[in-house]
This record gives sequence, structure tokens and C-alpha cells, in this order.
Amino acid sequence: MESNTAFAPFPAGAFESSRNVAARDAADLIVDALAALGVEYVFGVPGGAIEPLYNALARSGRRGGPQAIVARNEQGAAYMADGYARETGRLGVCIATSGPGATNLITGVACAYDNNVPLLVLTGQPPIKNFGKGALQESSCTGINTMAMFRPCTRYNSLVSHAEQLPVKLFNALMQAQRSPSGPSHLSIPVDILRAPLSSDVETPDFAGLLRRAPALVDLPAVRQLARLLFSARQPVWLIGDGCGEAANDLMQLVQRTDGSFITTPDGKGFVNPRHPRFRGVFGFGGHASAAELLSGEPDLVIALGTGFGEFNSGGWSTALLNSRLVHVDDSDENLMRSPMARLHVRGHIKSVCEQLTALLASPQEAALLPFLHPQVGRQAYEAMVDRPEALHGDSAPVKPQRLLAALGERCPPQTRFVADAGNSAAWAVHYLAPHDQRSGRMPGNAYLPAGQERRVRHSSWLRVTMDFAPMGWAIGSAVGIAMANRRCPVVCLTGDGSYLMNGQEITVAAELGLPVLYVVLNDGALGMVKHGQRLAGAEPIGFQLPKVDFAAMAEAMGIPGVVVRSTQDLDALDFTALLSRRGPTLLDVRIDGEEVPPMNLRMKTLGTAR
Repeated sequence: MESNTAFAPFPAGAFESSRNVAARDAADLIVDALAALGVEYVFGVPGGAIEPLYNALARSGRRGGPQAIVARNEQGAAYMADGYARETGRLGVCIATSGPGATNLITGVACAYDNNVPLLVLTGQPPIKNFGKGALQESSCTGINTMAMFRPCTRYNSLVSHAEQLPVKLFNALMQAQRSPSGPSHLSIPVDILRAPLSSDVETPDFAGLLRRAPALVDLPAVRQLARLLFSARQPVWLIGDGCGEAANDLMQLVQRTDGSFITTPDGKGFVNPRHPRFRGVFGFGGHASAAELLSGEPDLVIALGTGFGEFNSGGWSTALLNSRLVHVDDSDENLMRSPMARLHVRGHIKSVCEQLTALLASPQEAALLPFLHPQVGRQAYEAMVDRPEALHGDSAPVKPQRLLAALGERCPPQTRFVADAGNSAAWAVHYLAPHDQRSGRMPGNAYLPAGQERRVRHSSWLRVTMDFAPMGWAIGSAVGIAMANRRCPVVCLTGDGSYLMNGQEITVAAELGLPVLYVVLNDGALGMVKHGQRLAGAEPIGFQLPKVDFAAMAEAMGIPGVVVRSTQDLDALDFTALLSRRGPTLLDVRIDGEEVPPMNLRMKTLGTAR
């Protein structure tokens, strides 16, 4: 263990002298550790049981360290931390007071757990001497036991009962959150422990050392075996999942060198150019028939990377994908365990695996780069994949959802981040959204890089959807976290009227912070996926109706510009570049055609209600 003087890697000015560090309290230690990891923001809602932590954040903010961002609900804070982590590849942090503050976090934490998003979750408790006495909002084992509630949805979960435990338990929580598979770690800390001064003889771990961890080891014999399979394969199919963010450029080179084609999972689509000439569509929820047909054509080799084959990512566990032609590449044993039928498992850091394969497959004469793809050619190729290309064009009132997605893809700036909420919004985005030229600028050694833009941040994606747990309203808070993480890129949040009625108040956080987020509410007066699911299943039409709400007027009441879009003429009149350039959010209340059926057949099949 190193002493407190080991904090040299911390940002300049972030700390006081080592003489003063020992006199500081436990809450300061937590904030110092976050600074060491490069965490800029802590998302949460204040309360008495975590007041010392907010005091430490106030001191930190004045020194240029981590700052507090106040959400409107703790669930929204968890979604913001989720969005921040996905965009930066760093740890997301959310905090809440005891009792209901902690329970409000749980849905967002469970979503992060199911999507392997690294979070540090901190909740308060009343003073430890009051446990078992009926203290207000007590949530220990003698109260409403939030420790037990967090246990199934965290990688690490512990109560800090003594101040001397904090350094080691915090180090363990941070390590578990960021190891593979990553996910949330939870510490519950009584308020008296948070304000306790740490004695000078308490050894402090080297929190900055967590940044120096080496990438996961690569199973080199398995990589060589995969290379041999690729040498003999005829036009292999590459399936790109959500874990491939770092390796996207390497994968495009491998696709080209192997004369292959590639498809993506729904949550992997944002790492590729959907207008790439070798792209055959999305496989899974909201996906394209072209991707399913490619797999059904019985290719001799399918290489799936960075996916755990959940329901939405595997086409409902389709045997067209999950068979003996599959090679599964991942750095997570949990993911690899979900493909026992695969002919080969390759365990390792995905980018490192791709680099090893590139070296093994290199020929004396490098393959020529693909020619620059003209936007019109790419547009025509993508439109040929979608279910209803005719709906992308023409005039109508109300607006066809397909037409809305086409307009967003065509007219938003190329560096825009899109985040789509659970339900119809995700289905429409996965199937129809195709922004211009996200990865098609030619540069030596990289066939596809953002034209005129910097390389994408490590784990960022132009499209974020949440798989598996998929809570409604996730995108509304996540958009705030993404915008906080990357001020250079505007954000478009696609959400439904049902989701907005659940979590729409978080738009005021974007307004308070001046974030360029465009909230696009698909307003059809219904829980759309419920309505269409009932119709497709022949079920009773019940519980899907929502009141008619003017969401633009709601936004205006909060001091946020709101626009009602009733027709394609209204849509065409919008200047998306201007909307996404303003300092602060804008809301579009788009009155969509509620009779258009989203691409949700996969969900119906796995529920066993498809007709």
C-alpha cells in the first residue's frame, strides 16, 4: 500500500497538501478517488444522509475537481451516469440518500448491470448508532433493506460500518465496476461514517493505479485457430456487437481483408457506417430482413464479437445465428457462456484480438481501400434494406415515423449522437435511422473514419439503445449524461409520449446546464408497443391509451423552446443544425401516425403471441 503522497497523478490543484489530506473526512477521500479516475461529474439528488458527500463535492468543484449534477429524480441520475459512462468509457457515478432515494436508483442501476455499464453507486444511511431504532429512512438490514435490493444488480455491494473500512472497500468497488464484465458497484455509507475524519495512519490505496490496468489477456492459440478458419472461409459474416467500440476501425479492415460482409446487433449499429457497401443490416430487434437472409444462406463462418446474445441481440436466440458455424469473440466469460454451441470461443480484449488477426492475415500487398462511398449511393443501398422504403418519402399529416427518422439522419450534423428510448422509439431508430457518413472518410490505414471529424471517443457510439432490461425513460436522462461527457457533439433523444410522461422532467437539467439536446417526442397518444402488440396478438385492447398532451407547451412552461410538428411540411421547415447549435435543449412534439406498425415481430415471436 502507498501513502497519501501517492496522489501525484491527480489533476493539478485538485488536492490540498498532504498534511491537510489526513485531516479531511471520509467523503473527501471518495471525491479524491473519483478525481484520480478522471471522473468529472457526480449525478444525484441531495439528502440529509449524504450531506457530507455534497459538502465534499462543493469543495471539489471550487478546486476544479468532480462536480455535482442534480437530477430531478434519482432514477434519472442513474440514467445520466449511464450515458456519461457509455460516451466516455470512464466510470459513471450516481448518489442518493437513504431509503426512497436509494430505491429510486435501483431501476437505473439494474439497467446498467444488464448492459455492462460501469457505475459507482453511493447511497447514504442514518447514523450507525441509530440502526434498529426506527430511524427516518433507515435502509440497512434492520430497516427497508436496500442492501438486499441492490445485491442482484451489482458487481459489488457492501455497507461501510467503520471509517477504516472505506479505503479498501472503495478500492474494491471501483475495481469490480471496471473489470470484465463491467457493471455497477454499490456502497452504502452511514452519514456519521461519511463525516468521520480519517486518521493519519490509515493507508490509502493508489486509486490512480486503477487507470494503469493492462487490457485483458488474449488467447493466442484460439486467435491463430480463428485465422486459419478465415483463410479457408468463403465470404465470412462478421457480427458486430455493443462491445466493439474500440475495435470498429480494425473490424472494417478485417471485413475487407476477408472479403466478408458485416451485420450488427441493435446496440452495435452505432459503431458502423450504415451506408457501408458491405453492411447487410441489423440482426435482432428492429432489424432487417437482409441480415436474417444473410445468416439463413448458411455462410460457412460467422464471427460474433462483443455480444452476450440476449433476446434482442440474437433474434430471439435464432438457430440461424447460434449454431456450429459460430465463432464467439469476447473478453467476458459471462458472454462466452451463452454460446455453448459455437465451434470456437476466443477469449480476450476485442481490439487486441482484431489487431492480432490483422497481423496474421496480412498479405505482402495490402488490400486497396474501398472507394469513397457517395452519400446518394449509400442512401439507396440502405433504403433497399428497410421494410417500407416508400414511407421514407412523401408528404403526410400526421407524420410517418419512418419519414421522421429519415429526416433526422439526413439533416442532423454528422457528429450528432442519437439515443433512442425503449419501445417503439428504439425499433424505429434501429431499423430506419441512417445518418450521413459517420465513418466514411478515407485515411491511410483506416478505410472508414469520420469525414472532417476527430476520431470518436473510445466507447462512444452515434446510436445508443438499451438492450435486455430496457426501462422506459432511460434515454431522457442518458442524453444529459452524453451531452455532459462530450460538449462537442449535439445529442438527439428519441422518446415516446409514454416514456416522456414517466421521466420528462429531466429535460430541465439539460436546460439548467445549457446542453444542446434535441428531445424528439413521438406523440401518438398511446403506449405504442403495447397497442400494436395487442393488435398483432389478437389480445384485448386495454391500457394503451394516453391523454392528448401538448409536450411543446409543457417545455415552454419550463422555459424551453417547444415546437409542434403536425405534418411533413412542418418537419421540412425545421433547421436541425440551428436547433442543435443553440445553448440549451429544444423539444419537438411530433404528431406521428399511430397506425404505422413498428418493426417488432421479433418481440411477438419470443413472447409466443405472433400470429
